[in-house]
Amino acid sequence: MSGLGPIALIFPGQGCQHVGMGADLAAAFPEARAAFAEADEALGEPLSQLMFHGPEDALARTANSQPAILAHSVALWLALKNRLRVQPVAAAGHSLGEYSALVAAGALGYAEALRLVRLRAQLMEAAAPGTGMLAILGLELEAVQQLCEHAARDGELAAVANYNCPGQVVVGGHIAALERLCALASAAGARKVLRLPISVASHTPLLAPAAAALAERLASLPLGEARFPVVGNALRRPLRASAEIREELVAQLVRPVDWPACVAGLAGLGAGEFWELGPKPVLSGLCRRIPSCPPARAITAAQELEELLRMFS
Repeated sequence: MSGLGPIALIFPGQGCQHVGMGADLAAAFPEARAAFAEADEALGEPLSQLMFHGPEDALARTANSQPAILAHSVALWLALKNRLRVQPVAAAGHSLGEYSALVAAGALGYAEALRLVRLRAQLMEAAAPGTGMLAILGLELEAVQQLCEHAARDGELAAVANYNCPGQVVVGGHIAALERLCALASAAGARKVLRLPISVASHTPLLAPAAAALAERLASLPLGEARFPVVGNALRRPLRASAEIREELVAQLVRPVDWPACVAGLAGLGAGEFWELGPKPVLSGLCRRIPSCPPARAITAAQELEELLRMFS
């Protein structure tokens, strides 16, 4: 192995699932096959078959897509670390991806993470009916925050959910408030406003009931100390102790994800390169649009993992 510098792992969140995900990994790497089998056992159903074969509408359901993405990311990590012996300096994940980061760091058991993510998804879906999310492209964060204040009325909320990179902000809220926000953002010069196929207002105060229920589950869940720091979406600092990890997982349901802040946190911990492990290259694309971000490599499939292993063998 040569030329391997300080690496940070990054893990994507919901929306990057696709039918066929993981099938090539299972065929090529025994660690991946074992990870998918463990996911099936932990959830008591054939999640891996849904990942490999669909149908797409069933895979897209939040309660399925979230554990599927976690399983795929962990399968990649297990196959990678057993061959390359990489020692990350830190990790971070975008929303759901934070659970993958905590598994990789050894703070959260894989089987327990799968069950916790399934519960999280169910709580999110039940917490705030009549809500959704939209992406606003071409406006900066401060401008979107002001528009959200104008769109909110009569008890209907619109709030920033994800600050992904300069010029890309995701908002969650009540449907009527989001409709008003669409018109306001277009009038303010947004390049594009897109309604997302998500029926929850993630990372907004509307998920307070889900956060409270998740906190109850986390209180009885055994967590360990992370072997390397995980930069939190909500707390926006490196996390290692179990108490602060519990606090983070509850807070991230109701507070916005600031991905540029996570990137800055990883760079501040000495990361010279980011490796994204997930079904699609999502975060690596965002990282290229964040000033001063270290280079980011996406590893999404067996072929890319094999190329990486040859590079550093």
